Amino acid sequence: MDGCGRSSPQQILEHTASILGCSITDEKLAIHLDQEDELQHLRDQFHIPKIKDLPSTDPALVKGEEECVYLCGHSLGLQPKKTKAYINEELDNWAKTGVHGHFHGSYPWALADECLVEQMANIVGAKKEETALMNGLSVNLHLLLLSFYKPTSSRHKILMEANAFPSDHYAVESQIRLQGLDPKESMFLLSPAEDEETLSTDDILSTIEREGDSIAVILFSGVQYYTGQLFDMVSITRAGHAKYLNSGAGALAGAYIHEKHKFTIKPTLLGWWSHDFTTRFQMDNKLDLTPGVNGFRISNPPILLIRSLQASLEIFNQADKKALRKKSVLLTGYLECLIKHYHSKVPDNPQKLFIKIITPSNVEERGCQLSLLFSDHINKIFVELSKRGVVPDIREPIVRIAPVPLYNSFYDLYKFINILNESLQVVSHQLKDGM
Repeated sequence: MDGCGRSSPQQILEHTASILGCSITDEKLAIHLDQEDELQHLRDQFHIPKIKDLPSTDPALVKGEEECVYLCGHSLGLQPKKTKAYINEELDNWAKTGVHGHFHGSYPWALADECLVEQMANIVGAKKEETALMNGLSVNLHLLLLSFYKPTSSRHKILMEANAFPSDHYAVESQIRLQGLDPKESMFLLSPAEDEETLSTDDILSTIEREGDSIAVILFSGVQYYTGQLFDMVSITRAGHAKYLNSGAGALAGAYIHEKHKFTIKPTLLGWWSHDFTTRFQMDNKLDLTPGVNGFRISNPPILLIRSLQASLEIFNQADKKALRKKSVLLTGYLECLIKHYHSKVPDNPQKLFIKIITPSNVEERGCQLSLLFSDHINKIFVELSKRGVVPDIREPIVRIAPVPLYNSFYDLYKFINILNESLQVVSHQLKDGM
């Protein structure tokens, strides 16, 4: 996969296919791309579910011992192979040493989160002292809003996307009510323009410029969960002057507070872990607040979640971020080319089921996800995909497909498109037969 440069994924794929003497849809291309993939070894560090272990497969249609086509990493990442060993290590430590585990062992429980902060900071591009590992995402959002959302009579609105993930929406709604305000008046929900699926950066920036005097907080996710749109956070943050590690369901979350707020923004809710570590165990109930984001920690870190997170962070930090992004762009672009080749709308054949990709086509405006809008019968198609060992994510009326560069291969996508073709054919025949 050398020489991506400024070429589009389609140009790279067409050029590579021409050298191989095949088409983009040929199996030969998928095999070649995997052979050239410098990150292919990372796949071996994950458990890929076997088809036979999935709940919705049809044994008559699949080979149960084969690995499934897992394309749901945006909803739940696959388990790193080291996770179980790390968790068992702490269970053994607890069994053998009891309370001594707090300050002894390779990951002392009282300090375990701090052992991983640097690895997390490296991923998000922050400084170690600006990053903390604590709680769950929604809890952290509440804690930060309690300190940063200080509405006045004129500046009380929270700007966010209209179709934000429900947990974010509910958190903001409740924080506004906590301030005695009405969400109908204080939630500024930004929707795409008419006939558009995604928000334009220009619309976001012009809204901030126009309504800035009334906006107290701007809250955007990095990637819009439904459409897969990657927001221009640099431009949005500049204008405002301001989930998807593989550590398991309900995993430990992170929080970030810029160093400029270290001594000016303080936590509203406090706990024992808000206290500076050097005097924490004096137990005099005289708060010595840790400045910055670490003061927002409330209680001791959950060691089993810490070790689970460790297994994931170690894999992420093995990969060069530029190489990871480079593969992601080509992997998602390969999927896009295959879908457009087989399943674009055909005006002369209105009965043909087709797929519209609502995720931006510009690679700079998307992550490793394509959101597919089917012309009809999405539930039937989803069932057929599941029967054949594919694990996508359905959010009616779309199916979200996430080719994750850490463990998905180009051959995964080659298999997926063939299973998708077969599934659409089956559904089409069912409709003709009146089923």
